[in-house]
Amino acid sequence: MAQIQKVSFSGEMTQRFIEFVIMQAQHAALFLGQVPNPQTGEVTVNLEAATLFIGQLEMISEKTRGNLNSDEAHVLESTLASLHEAFLQITHYKPDDLPQESSPTLHTPAPTPAPPASSSVISTAPEADNKKRFTKSYGA
Repeated sequence: MAQIQKVSFSGEMTQRFIEFVIMQAQHAALFLGQVPNPQTGEVTVNLEAATLFIGQLEMISEKTRGNLNSDEAHVLESTLASLHEAFLQITHYKPDDLPQESSPTLHTPAPTPAPPASSSVISTAPEADNKKRFTKSYGA
């Protein structure tokens, strides 16, 4: 009987973990302008807030490496890949690319100081097209 309870608890924890990842991803999507604000209905972009949620998921990925089952690892990896792609797309966004009636309101934050080299960083600074858009560092 104890084995059955352990399996049920493990399945419940997997579901909670996946829900947590999805919730964080939804927050990041909101700030990347992929989801309209539920209170105002407006699409806005806040790269600083999006970076915060993406960074939290990267931290979870690093801290749980090797401790996730295949479903948890797959959801986390695919979510991060999608968010990184969306982030790169929005940083290449040009207001002239969209018709006026559908262009989102951009709220770009003021530059923030660079975090320590041991943390994951997603750069929001404009760079030449041949440079990396984000880097990952696991400490020295």
